[in-house]
Amino acid sequence: MNGKVLLVGAGPGDPGLITVKGLEAIKKADVIIYDYLASPQLLKYAGKNAEILYVGKKGGDHTLSQDKINELIVKKAKSGLNIARLKGGDPFIFGRGAEEAEVLIKENISFEIIPGVTSAIAASAYAGIPLTHRRYTSTLAFVTGHEDPAKEDSSIDWVALARGIGTIVFLMGVRNLSRIVGQLIANGMSPDTPIALVQWGTTPRQLTVTGTLDTIVESVKSAGLTSPAIIIVGNVVRLRETMQWFENRPLMGKRIVITRAREQASDLVSMLSELGADCLECPAIKVVPPDDFEPLDAAIENIAEYDWLIFTSVNGVAFFFDRLFNYHKLDVRALGNIKTAVIGPATRGRLLEFGIKSDIMPESYRAESVVEAFKGQELKGKKILLPRAKEARPVLPVELAALGADINEVTAYTTIEDRSGAELLVENLRNKSVDIVTFTSSSTVKNFHAMLPEDEIDSLMQGVLTASIGPITAETAKKFGFDVNIVAESFTIKGLSEAILKLKT
Repeated sequence: MNGKVLLVGAGPGDPGLITVKGLEAIKKADVIIYDYLASPQLLKYAGKNAEILYVGKKGGDHTLSQDKINELIVKKAKSGLNIARLKGGDPFIFGRGAEEAEVLIKENISFEIIPGVTSAIAASAYAGIPLTHRRYTSTLAFVTGHEDPAKEDSSIDWVALARGIGTIVFLMGVRNLSRIVGQLIANGMSPDTPIALVQWGTTPRQLTVTGTLDTIVESVKSAGLTSPAIIIVGNVVRLRETMQWFENRPLMGKRIVITRAREQASDLVSMLSELGADCLECPAIKVVPPDDFEPLDAAIENIAEYDWLIFTSVNGVAFFFDRLFNYHKLDVRALGNIKTAVIGPATRGRLLEFGIKSDIMPESYRAESVVEAFKGQELKGKKILLPRAKEARPVLPVELAALGADINEVTAYTTIEDRSGAELLVENLRNKSVDIVTFTSSSTVKNFHAMLPEDEIDSLMQGVLTASIGPITAETAKKFGFDVNIVAESFTIKGLSEAILKLKT
C-alpha cells in the first residue's frame, strides 16, 4: 500500500507560527521533505527514526529541481511511508503545492493539505503594517514577484493593480523591484505611494526598509537588502511609523550561542528569543545516565534510613525519580518521612512536579548557600542522600560532613561532551556573526573550549561577549582564557537573561 503525503505549510520563519495540525504531521511522519524557507527548528519535533531530506531552492540554486522533488515524494510514498512535505509559508500561495498535489492525484497517492501562515500576512504584521484598514483600503492583492513585469505576455493586469487595488503584496520580487516599481508608476500609481520591503520576516534577522515608489530602489540598495523578502505597496505602509513592534525588541539582531544541553535549552532560548535574540543552539554537553546505577539503587532500596534528600539540579530530580518509579516500582510515598532541600527555584519547581514541596531553598543558588541554609538545622548523626552529577563540586558534601552529617553522595547522572554543533559554531564564529556566548555551568565552558580549534580560539572569540550564570562558572571561563563580560546576579536562567538585557540596555 502507498503511504500518505501531507502537504504542510510551515509558516513564514517563526517556528511558533506553525499550526497545531502541521506540528502533529511533523511528529508522525516517516519522512520529512523540507524547503529552504521552512524553519529548521521545526525538525526537532520529528520522530527519532524519521528520515529528513532537504530539497530547498534558494535564489536559483536548486538542491533538486521541482520534477526531481515530485519524483522523490512519489518514490517515498510508494514505499509505504507517510510523508510530511514541509513548505515555507502556505503551500498554495506561490508555493507549487498545487503542482505537487496534481502529481499525487495522477499517481493515485492519498494526500492532505495543511494550510500555513503565508509570509504575505505574517511578515507584514511583524513589520507593523496591517494589510487592510478601513481608513486606508478595502482591497488587497497578492502577486508573484517572479514574473518579469516587462515581458509582453505578462498575466499581470498592471493597470488594474496600479489604479484599483489599495494594498499590493509582491512575493519573491526583490530582484525585479525596479521593474515592478516602474510598471506601477507607468500604469498610473503615484510615485509618492508608500512602499516597504520586509526581509526574513518573522525571524530575528528581520529587516524592513520603507520609502516611496520613486525612492525605494536606492534605499533597498543602500540597506543591502536581498531575498527572501516581500514587497508591500500602499498607504497602509504609513502605519508602520507607530505600529512597528517586532524590530523594537531590545536584543533584536543579536546572535547568542546557547551551550546548554539541548534537552534543557528551551527556557533560555525562549526567554532570549522573546527579547529579539537570534539563538544559535550549539550544546557543549549532553546529560546521560551514570555508568553504574548500583550506588543510586542501593540508596533507594534503603531510602527509609535517610533524614534528608538534597537536589542540586533539575537533572538530579529527574534521574532520581525515574529510577525510583521505573526501576524500583516505588512512588513518592517512599519519601514520606524524608525532608528535602533544593539549590534553587528551577530545582524546586521540578521537585514540586512530583508532588513534593522542598523544606529548604537558599537565598543564593549555589552549593555554599545550601550549606549556610543548613546551619540552623541539627545535622549531627543525620543521614543525607545527595544524588547529583558525577562531576559536581565537592564543597557541599565536605561542608555538610563538617557539620556532623552522614553524607551519601551518589551519581544520578553524568555530563559528557557534545560536539554535534561544533561545525555550526565555528562557522558562525569565523563569519563574525556571533555577539554573545552563554555559559550555564563549568562543564559548558570546558567543552565549549574543546570545540574550538586551538590555534584559532583568540581570533574566533575576538569581539564576542561571554555571559555566565554565576561566579563559579565565570571563574572557570577565566581559567580557560575567556574574558567574562556578563555575570548573572541571580544564578538562574532568568537571571542570566536579565543580565544580558541589562548590558544591552
